[in-house]
Amino acid sequence: MKIALAQINPIVGDVSGNARKILEYARLAKEKNADLVVFPEMCVTGYPPLDLLDNPVFVDASVTAVNWIAEQGPDGIGVLIGAPVRNPDASGKKLLNAAILLENGREIHQMHKTLLPTYDVFDESRYFSPASEVNIFDFRDHRLGVSVCEDMWNWEGFSDDQRYAENPLDSLANAGADVFINISASPFSEGKHALRTRLVETICARYQLPFVLVNQVGANTEVLFDGDSRVHAPDGSLLRCAPSFEEALLVWDTSDPEVFDPSDHDPIEDLNKALVMGIRDYVQKTGIFEKALVGLSGGIDSAVTCALAVEALGSERVIGVTMPSSISSTGSVEDSRRLAENLGIEFHHISIESAVDAYSEMLEPLFSGTPRGIAEENIQARSRGLTLMAISNKFGHLLLTTGNKSELSMGYATLYGDMSGGLAVLSDVFKTQVYRLAETINLRAGRSVIPQDTISKPPSAELSENQRDDDSLPPYSILDDILKRYIERREDLLSIVDSTGYEDELVTGVLQTVDQSEYKRRQAPPGLRVSGKAFGMGRRLPIVMKFDRQDVNQLMMDAPALPAS
Repeated sequence: MKIALAQINPIVGDVSGNARKILEYARLAKEKNADLVVFPEMCVTGYPPLDLLDNPVFVDASVTAVNWIAEQGPDGIGVLIGAPVRNPDASGKKLLNAAILLENGREIHQMHKTLLPTYDVFDESRYFSPASEVNIFDFRDHRLGVSVCEDMWNWEGFSDDQRYAENPLDSLANAGADVFINISASPFSEGKHALRTRLVETICARYQLPFVLVNQVGANTEVLFDGDSRVHAPDGSLLRCAPSFEEALLVWDTSDPEVFDPSDHDPIEDLNKALVMGIRDYVQKTGIFEKALVGLSGGIDSAVTCALAVEALGSERVIGVTMPSSISSTGSVEDSRRLAENLGIEFHHISIESAVDAYSEMLEPLFSGTPRGIAEENIQARSRGLTLMAISNKFGHLLLTTGNKSELSMGYATLYGDMSGGLAVLSDVFKTQVYRLAETINLRAGRSVIPQDTISKPPSAELSENQRDDDSLPPYSILDDILKRYIERREDLLSIVDSTGYEDELVTGVLQTVDQSEYKRRQAPPGLRVSGKAFGMGRRLPIVMKFDRQDVNQLMMDAPALPAS
């Protein structure tokens, strides 16, 4: 049997457009003599559709689209798609997350998702009921064991814990499946390709069955999908693998034992591709913005953001603006100009000195007699934010926010200033990673697209004379290590101090600052998720809270030991 893997990039909510794309790929698969073409999870609606699923009209549209695909699809080929279906059971949620097999104008099988993830960016129990049964079905002399995304992930060592009491793959194998097929909308994060490979190898070793995985590709607001669809042999060896971050159609003949020679996945290359895809899809899928706008400070973050935007959209669709004040160095302005010339983008120089002076004069009666401080510094950042938003409003450009994850973690950013914008490109990228991205961008170009001075000079917000980031923050190599442990690995004070040897006072200060900056992050634009734990929809913390680690640690030490059970 020939199975085609249709790794497509659907648009959330565009059921008619997605249906046409599914039909297009089904016809291409038919031309390649495939017996079955497999599409990603929820490909009819795009994933994640979120509260669109609460709209009965939207669900009706999805049902209609499935019927249309069945009617219009080519004869002689099975088409396995993902879509929401109504739950016939009066109890539970109104919908089921379904894999639907169509052939010759009709639906011949449904399989529903059993394990509904409700963590990080996932909230499926909000909308769906789990499958009431797990079954296989015969197709072209094969017994297909179809599962949906999370149904393949309940294995020790592949998540923080085993979240579910059951493993649907056990039921499929026990029912006599001779091939596993998983349709997925599995988001990208650093190292995900290797993790998927280990997972599928583990599954194949357990059941000695071939495994077909078809994953969505593309970006839907914050959530990025890398594709990475593949076929593994019963012994776990990789037989086919789709390129990451692009649409693809692969065909695998179940009788073909040829092993695929996988290419290496460089983490920074994958990060670069993910961010470029995130920018491109945000612009193309919203259909609102013709061009992207970037405020250029001469610093590494704005330079990398601008270079990524050019790769995503083309130089003719990116505009850079440098906005010096009396504090700005000549080098910063020149570095911005050189970057714009290297990238071939439209470039504007707008001084904010008159705006800063006007605000200073306006606030003088109230500020008189107080020392100059953060408020005065932030007037500059907010003058820049106002300038960029004015340009965005006037010409309909998408303003890209340039702050990185290290700064956003620590609140080292100005609300309504450098946090202004519609999309935060680097908000899930630590400062140390930004430098590696800059080096990769230059290496791939074979020249210093990002000026070497931008890379080598000490980072600075340039809001006061001779200001450097390390005046207020620990060195980024140390800061990023602490932040990664706290935010992404969910370690806390004692664990971080014990494992790193950093001073208790240093770690306590960093963690407290992160917690106290939640109110800023709640007002930040959506950011592209590239790690296992990003700010935004996948990390939900209260703004108003008090969590004193020292008090808690003392309480734990003072509490009497619990009796043995």
